[in-house]
Amino acid sequence: MEKMCFSFEEMWEKVMACDRKYDGLFYTAVKTTKIYCRPSCRSRKPKKSNVEFYSTMAEAEAKGFRACKRCQPETEYSPDEELARNVMDYLSANYRESISLQDIADHIGMSPSYLERVFKQETSETPRSCLERIRIDKAAHLLKQSNLSNLDVCFETGFQSPSNFYKIFRKLKAHSPHEFRKLNEPVSS
Repeated sequence: MEKMCFSFEEMWEKVMACDRKYDGLFYTAVKTTKIYCRPSCRSRKPKKSNVEFYSTMAEAEAKGFRACKRCQPETEYSPDEELARNVMDYLSANYRESISLQDIADHIGMSPSYLERVFKQETSETPRSCLERIRIDKAAHLLKQSNLSNLDVCFETGFQSPSNFYKIFRKLKAHSPHEFRKLNEPVSS
């Protein structure tokens, strides 16, 4: 892999902006704390004079720095990305259930407001809208692949109310379930 070359000022700008696109391209080390971080770390920003940059974690560790416990640069995903993945996995596995934000928060082990804020930051949608999208995708699959009635599809995919199912289906698929099924029927010759 080709080594990326950035000036100190360019790297400093990326750190100040918490720009996650640069994660893995370089690491920020703080001389006073002896900690190194990802460029996107949300920890308090150090004084510019206390910062050094390294292109690899090994270089930073060789100079006596240890990994930040907040941004965990030694892991493949940032803690926030990991949280979003865990929420997505939970929603995908439990979409048939009646799930509240509190249920998700209890499963993940954090407050509902913090979970929703971080999830929205990572995915640009709320856990509720993500759950609705998963349910509608499952419903669309069932409408194409099965002979279940629209009402059965509604309840099979975890919706509690047919009116809510129809409203959200139309919003996400631009058709009613009936229209969607008609559009996706195999053409008989």
